[in-house]
Amino acid sequence: MDELNELVTRLEHAFHDRLVSVTLYGSGANQRDRHSDFNVLCVLKQITPRELEDGEPVLRWWRTQGNPSPLLMSEEEAHRSADCFPIEFSDMQERRKVLYGIDVIAGVHVSMKNHRTQVEHELRSGLLRLRQQGAQVLSDQRALLKLCVDSVSTFCTLGRHALVVAGGPMIHDRRDVVHRLKEVLGLSSSPLDVLLDIREGRPDVNGNAAELFAQYLEFIRRMIEFVDRLPVGGTGHVGGNGEEKS
Repeated sequence: MDELNELVTRLEHAFHDRLVSVTLYGSGANQRDRHSDFNVLCVLKQITPRELEDGEPVLRWWRTQGNPSPLLMSEEEAHRSADCFPIEFSDMQERRKVLYGIDVIAGVHVSMKNHRTQVEHELRSGLLRLRQQGAQVLSDQRALLKLCVDSVSTFCTLGRHALVVAGGPMIHDRRDVVHRLKEVLGLSSSPLDVLLDIREGRPDVNGNAAELFAQYLEFIRRMIEFVDRLPVGGTGHVGGNGEEKS
């Protein structure tokens, strides 16, 4: 948590009274999950080129620590964007820890009307990016494996939301998500298990990284097919307790 404390200190120094809140969300908010990314929402009173300039050194430092870039939003955006980003905001509603300021997310109702559409969009976009980036390093085993490991957390999150769109409960543990995905996709094994093993520092993968990459792409393609067959969801809302409201 020292890293997060340092982030808050740097953000306070950069923005002063313009900083409204800093919130850690997703699996990283669970202290028992030592292998999670630190996903952070930083809410400012407003975001102009001045804020971007002032925050650049902080965000650059945060990235050098191996963390994903924080989401920067104004107060107004945080309250009015939830219907466009049901994946992110429902994750924030489910699990979050306020590191600084007020709990902006507590008063946000997340419309799930566009949930299925966003899940499919993110899966398809992620697959296209993975192909493009993989094609550039296909002969470099180390770089190709790093690409897969760095992206597996994102696809586990999307898999979790694909299962929710299909009518299942919200599953937080990545291994449980992968297990359930294998069941619904009719598969006996998954490259995601292998990539999670590597991510968590377990014995390295034996064999060809290119072969693992090919299996990874195929698994994601099967996930997309699964979501594509699902009907567009209803118009419920997720409130502060994470339950859908009519």
